Amino acid sequence: MPATPHSVQPIRFLLNGKPVTVTDAPPTRTVLAHLREDRRCTGTKEGCAEGDCGACTVVLAEPVAEGLRTRAVNACIQFLPTLDGKAVFTVEHLRRDDGALHPVQQAMVDCHGSQCGFCTPGFIMSLWDCYIAHGECGTRPDRAALRSALTGNLCRCTGYRPILEAGERMFDLPRVGFAADAVRRELDRITRDQPLCYEHGGVRFYAPRTVQQLAELKTEYPEATVLAGCTDIGLWVNKQFRELGDILYLGEVAELKRIDPTEAGLRIGAAVSLSDAYRALVDPYPEVEEIWERFASPPIRNAGTLGGNVANGSPIGDSMPWLIAVGARVVLRNRERARTLPMENLYLDYMKKSMRPDEILEAIEVPLPAQNQRFRTYKLSKRYDSDISAVCAAFSIRLDGLQIREARVAFGGMAATPKRASNCEAALAGQVWSEATVRVAMETLALDYTPLDDMRASAGYRSQAAANLLYRFYLETRSDHPLDARSVSVFAQT
Repeated sequence: MPATPHSVQPIRFLLNGKPVTVTDAPPTRTVLAHLREDRRCTGTKEGCAEGDCGACTVVLAEPVAEGLRTRAVNACIQFLPTLDGKAVFTVEHLRRDDGALHPVQQAMVDCHGSQCGFCTPGFIMSLWDCYIAHGECGTRPDRAALRSALTGNLCRCTGYRPILEAGERMFDLPRVGFAADAVRRELDRITRDQPLCYEHGGVRFYAPRTVQQLAELKTEYPEATVLAGCTDIGLWVNKQFRELGDILYLGEVAELKRIDPTEAGLRIGAAVSLSDAYRALVDPYPEVEEIWERFASPPIRNAGTLGGNVANGSPIGDSMPWLIAVGARVVLRNRERARTLPMENLYLDYMKKSMRPDEILEAIEVPLPAQNQRFRTYKLSKRYDSDISAVCAAFSIRLDGLQIREARVAFGGMAATPKRASNCEAALAGQVWSEATVRVAMETLALDYTPLDDMRASAGYRSQAAANLLYRFYLETRSDHPLDARSVSVFAQT
């Protein structure tokens, strides 16, 4: 990939269906800032600037093999160059030539779903994304699906009941279609032949198209920031005001956006979104469905990647404990070779990983469940939706009759890294899966972890909760009279 000045190119995308070219914005300028300040699309609001409140929600569309894919994302934590070759739609797009309101907007009026109005455009765009998706397949979402679609949008005055009612009402009104074919044709016109290399103020944004191009760039620029979904790195800029330097963007590498079945399980590329990754993973592991639903919000899951969550290495990341418990492995690559190691071996200390400066995370390999495996993962947080874990636990045992042949236990929020509980595993392995065995193993967790006090939980709470979650795992998976989810969780579906 050329790195000479003449290779520098502008950013090209569609804004509400019309081509836009950008040449003079810093690579870390957010989509939100560009929309409001440069394009005067002020319907998109800034609330939290960290992807929590949903006031900045927009809908992105990008070409895929089957046509066009749309998804709601947070504009406040997306960098402008990541729009290259895509289409972005704001609430202004819903304005109709005859002055009539779009069904999504009309439903909000009919159901009194707006009061101060600040959050309303974000809710409208999340509902519009839902409206498009269900219009394409000719179905209607139920109340639970609508609630899930809106978990990334915060309202402080109206309340959610009328907004949910608007989500149901919008499908009763005369339908307004989305011209997906026309958008796809416009995107085809701006598609570039070469990978994007954008520069401003001496800082470059590279968007390679192949793993080899990415590996070559990582060798040439080992200090460059590797960017995937921007759901964490966006906060480095917005909240910490960090200078990122050159950026290597994974979002255009087709090989990293694939999910491939293997003889052993699934191979998930580092740029696969959390939404797509978990959609594939709940098939072999239905036990992770609640973690999927509670992992941030749809706009975050649509933009963030499983590879980014793993490579970030946060001690409170929700994916790593259960991936470690089932024996997942990571594939690391530089321009010369790839190497594979158990996920737990990736983490050395707080935010420190066993990756060389020229390596990138290429993929995550997740094995299929073993025969006679019993597995659960649990998340404890102050809020059910869109909250950071106080404790995240994962347990996997393989039984031979009633005897535990193998035990893997991992926690997040209990140490400086996502970490296995070696003493607890030793107390379980070879023993009968019984209450007596579990009671002993619960005590050994104190040898594995010395958690900290922080704003999310005290050390004492974390220690007690970790032991209790192991007991809950036993109650749900014991051979005699296992308890169903409704017996142990107030949030379980009835």
